[in-house]
Amino acid sequence: MGKTAKKSMKKFASSGQLKKTIEARKKHQQIKKKMQSRRGNKGRPAAAKSEEIEEDEDEEVKGKVSVKSKKGMTVDGLLSGAFMEESDEDMEGEDEAESLNEDEDNEDDFDDNASFGSVDNLEDDEGQNHLMELSTLAEKDPEFYKYLQENDRELLDFDPNSMQVADDGDEEAEEVDEDTKMAGERLPPLTSDTLRQWQKALLEQRSLRALRKLLIAFRSAAHMNEEDQVLAWSIESSSIYNKLLRTTFKYTPIVLEHHVPFKVLSHGKFKPPTQTPKFQALQKLILSYFHNIIHLLEQLTDNDMTQLALSESAKILPYVISSRKTVKLYLKKCLEIWSTAEDSTRIAAFLAIRKLASATDQSIFDNVLKGTYMTLVRSSKSTSTHTLSSINLMKNSASEIFCLDPVAAYQHAFGYIRQLAIHLRNSMKVKTKEAYRQVYNWQYIHSLDFWSIVLARACDAKTEAKCGTPSELKPLIYPLVQVSLGSIKLITNSRSYPFHLHVIRSLLHLTRHTQTYIPIAPYLLPVLTSTLTSTSKPKSSTLRPLDFEVQIRTPQQYLKTRVYSEGLIEEASYLLSEWLAVDTVQGSIGFPEITVPIIVVLKKAMKNAKSRGSSGGGVGHIKTLLERVEESSRWAEQKRKGVQLAPGKIADVQEYEQGLRDKVGESPLAKYVKVQRKAREKKRKMMENARQGHNETLEETED
Repeated sequence: MGKTAKKSMKKFASSGQLKKTIEARKKHQQIKKKMQSRRGNKGRPAAAKSEEIEEDEDEEVKGKVSVKSKKGMTVDGLLSGAFMEESDEDMEGEDEAESLNEDEDNEDDFDDNASFGSVDNLEDDEGQNHLMELSTLAEKDPEFYKYLQENDRELLDFDPNSMQVADDGDEEAEEVDEDTKMAGERLPPLTSDTLRQWQKALLEQRSLRALRKLLIAFRSAAHMNEEDQVLAWSIESSSIYNKLLRTTFKYTPIVLEHHVPFKVLSHGKFKPPTQTPKFQALQKLILSYFHNIIHLLEQLTDNDMTQLALSESAKILPYVISSRKTVKLYLKKCLEIWSTAEDSTRIAAFLAIRKLASATDQSIFDNVLKGTYMTLVRSSKSTSTHTLSSINLMKNSASEIFCLDPVAAYQHAFGYIRQLAIHLRNSMKVKTKEAYRQVYNWQYIHSLDFWSIVLARACDAKTEAKCGTPSELKPLIYPLVQVSLGSIKLITNSRSYPFHLHVIRSLLHLTRHTQTYIPIAPYLLPVLTSTLTSTSKPKSSTLRPLDFEVQIRTPQQYLKTRVYSEGLIEEASYLLSEWLAVDTVQGSIGFPEITVPIIVVLKKAMKNAKSRGSSGGGVGHIKTLLERVEESSRWAEQKRKGVQLAPGKIADVQEYEQGLRDKVGESPLAKYVKVQRKAREKKRKMMENARQGHNETLEETED
């Protein structure tokens, strides 16, 4: 009888690790065999060497493991997630658990230290067939030609005939030397002449041999100051370092697109290149380069170089899109830069994220949507005058990504809006300070505003009229409005008025773009009437006016002060005038009737305020607003006098309203709102200049 296997061996085999170990050993033997054939058989005929290389490449292609596609996230999975408390580790853990096997089998099996010498064999049949004439470079690739004019003028002026071509034997010896330099001897310094030779080969012949050398040098630049790293070059000059980075970033996408082109679909999405033998041989080299870019992004401090790295690395995405681990690392780094860097660098990071979202892989798009929203929520935890502009930039840019594919974005938007509704419901049930804080915080406010921006962009009335079909996200307008109005009702005291004004601004933006009627007046009138009819006389104070854009709860020292009361009335009356001037309200056939309760309530509040001797600036704002509302009401009545309307003539009513909306800019209220906008914008610029330490006065600009 044969000897039975031990229990430990059976357990090891059943766990699946035995198969992986055997495959890893086979791959190691193949690499070792290639290295030996290159170093020990220099004297063999070229035909014999090419046959041996082809056999090795065939074995490598046959040994590839097919990547299993990751399943998309279900709606239930989205709805059950914690909205405010989810951390970075939680966000990544769900996706990594699903693709753990493919990450272990396919993406961790390449090594930056491995030899990529087999890449050179791919261009043996290219020769001069791909020679690019420099005289036509300006027509074929004007952007790259402009870059060469600014950075490498001497490269454009060089004479190809004077370029010395090395012997085949010398080239082969040089390649072996570059691969064996990783053994640890003194590294040769990288010179500008060497870089220029690589540039010439890349520009003239799209040489893969030169690309391999360039990427090996780029790896040395990315890890040059780290211990326990085996490098091929030493870089002793900052100018050489910068030129190496710029050359690698600019030339690599061009060479790859020449040898392995990818397809861009009509709707802007891209498909990865087909799995040809050339692409499979280049894939490990590309992945190594891309990981070095991610590593370098953590070290770069120069904004211009960071922007260049982001913009050029986005062009490589079609070649690495099949590597889940690489995509996740890149997305995480781009989101980090998008949420923390300067505005120009943020935009470059956003464009890279947008390019990643243009992949045809649905699971990648889901990861981009989820990562973008969660990064926005985390970044908006605290809001101040200094951070508000960057948060607004993030909201506007993130909304564009959600509008790329409304069908795929629907389940995410529905889940997150539902999560807001759950927090609101829990706060209404429990009615404690801790429960109220789940709603009355900056993250909740910015989330409501973000979804208002998304729906306003996706469901814009003018865009839908051009397309002829409503957006897939339009059904989410009603639940978002209900959640927003419910959050206003949660706490109605005077300290929560800044929170109410934030929500109303978001609803105004939504109704202005979607032309959906939202009853905002009932939530603004209590703010105005309670301030005008306050039982206690406002006390004077030396406090500066409260900035309602960066406050969600009134500070204690501002309560019952004149500066707070006047500022609150000014802000609320302006928002009320904005709502009345919206096309959906002022362009409605019932506009005169809509204004009746508003006029009655405000006149009564003003009468009570005058009886107590209050005649401050707040009362003046209300009086001016009432005059314009009454004039606009009479203007609307005059417009509909000669129109024969009846309940059965819906088409005539719609035609009348469409004509009236084209003329609402001529109404007294619309002109008043236009003047108020200019005055507020001028005041905002003055405050911004004062905050930045510039002159507090603005120069007069021509309209």
